[in-house]
Amino acid sequence: MNKARHLALLPLAAAASVALAGFGAAAAADKGYVIGVSNTVQGNGWREEMICSIKAQALVSGEVESLNISHRNTDAAGQLEDIRNLISAGVDAIIVNPADPSGVNAAIKEATDAGIVVVAVDQTVTEPSAYVISNDQEEYGYVGAKWLFDQLGGSGEVIYMRGAAGASADSDRDKGFKRALEDASGIEVVHEVFTGWQMDQAKQQLLDYLATGVPFDGIWTSGTDIVIVDALLESDAPLAAVVGADTGGFVKQLISVEGLTGGAVTNPGSIGGAGVTLALQLLKGEQPESRIVHVQPVLWENVTEEGRAQLTAASDPSLDPDWPVGISIPEWTTYTKDQIIACKGPGE
Repeated sequence: MNKARHLALLPLAAAASVALAGFGAAAAADKGYVIGVSNTVQGNGWREEMICSIKAQALVSGEVESLNISHRNTDAAGQLEDIRNLISAGVDAIIVNPADPSGVNAAIKEATDAGIVVVAVDQTVTEPSAYVISNDQEEYGYVGAKWLFDQLGGSGEVIYMRGAAGASADSDRDKGFKRALEDASGIEVVHEVFTGWQMDQAKQQLLDYLATGVPFDGIWTSGTDIVIVDALLESDAPLAAVVGADTGGFVKQLISVEGLTGGAVTNPGSIGGAGVTLALQLLKGEQPESRIVHVQPVLWENVTEEGRAQLTAASDPSLDPDWPVGISIPEWTTYTKDQIIACKGPGE
């Protein structure tokens, strides 16, 4: 996987720097750490891979005694409760995929004030005492949208299928999408909808729109790509150009579905495992250069020989088709494919 790593030039919060010396004090030298996890979307392939990568990296690190995982469908209010429960449980670190960039700040601050390391993965938080390691979501939106608009020759009607309203990843992707749209005056968004990153919901939303008979030329999806292609095929609709993520099923569709034009933007769910690595570094007093680490996306398309070769190389039928094919991140994850597929953490 050819993914560049980018460090955002943001200063470390003074409070975080002072508190760092106390991180990990609860874990004795001969005992592993206890890491809590808070995630608010369940049943989504990307999030399931994220959880499995957290388990696999915690296991292979040899430094984690156990994981305390809160993994359910909820909102920022529910996540506040989950994080506070993890604080009460006495964990050493918390990995959080935030429902809202500021909605869980109060609980994060309570955690770091208690000497608990907090690492946000996938999406950012605005609480300065937390660290963030995420895929660059604004660039994700821009790269896919620019390719789609260019593919349409800068003119046409596009369906814009977003993620979850209020989620920072969705807001950042929207910034990237809109940035590409500014340079494509001939592109019109004829339908915009939030899918909640739920496959069944996204598929029905497109089927409902197809029933209107309103024409369109392309579809930008926020990771619900597989079912969007399925909906087009099942309804015998024209195969519009589709941009999505690097989910295994979509990568396979881009290789095998005749007449389909599309591109997959990398967005590895293995960022969860990278969060474990960063949390362990912080627990051991290893302070990173920056509070925020970004993994840069790339796009694989099926309209050039080079692009099809990249898709073919990335395709892996042994993975769940709803999982991104980027199951590891160089320098940040060290587990094997078998270990992430097994989805077993310490003690399991």
